[in-house]
Amino acid sequence: MNIACKNFLNSTLLVFALVAPVGSLCLGRAAAQELTLYKRLGGYDAVAAVTDDFIGRLATDPQLGRFFKGTSTDSQKRIRQHVVDFLCQATGGPCFYLGRDMKTAHTGLNITEDDWNTSVKLLVATLDKFNVQSREKSEVLGAISGLKGDIVGR
Repeated sequence: MNIACKNFLNSTLLVFALVAPVGSLCLGRAAAQELTLYKRLGGYDAVAAVTDDFIGRLATDPQLGRFFKGTSTDSQKRIRQHVVDFLCQATGGPCFYLGRDMKTAHTGLNITEDDWNTSVKLLVATLDKFNVQSREKSEVLGAISGLKGDIVGR
């Protein structure tokens, strides 16, 4: 290999060695800038607003309202906070869900497949009301669908 080729090759390798870490750094920043679902939904206030609307729909639904009959105001507040914390944590937010696991919390309620489907429709209606984009809506529904086996038929 002649001297000119060696110098060119060495210069190219040097430039690559200097640029590659910067490129990785930029890629790392881009990945770090990818917002969590929690942030894309609008953070705590948005999760709380969605929860309030969704629980309101559940509680007033002719089919699902039976699950809320007889609950005290204090119990309703506790349920609401559990749902907020659960959604916040499940979407990558800073909250900690301290409630019972889904199997335990829903055992004895005898939630049917039809109940589940109705609740999903109500959740979609809530997400639509708040103009949640399709990507985020799909992610929320995907996260919730994984709970079905722990909720239905208990």
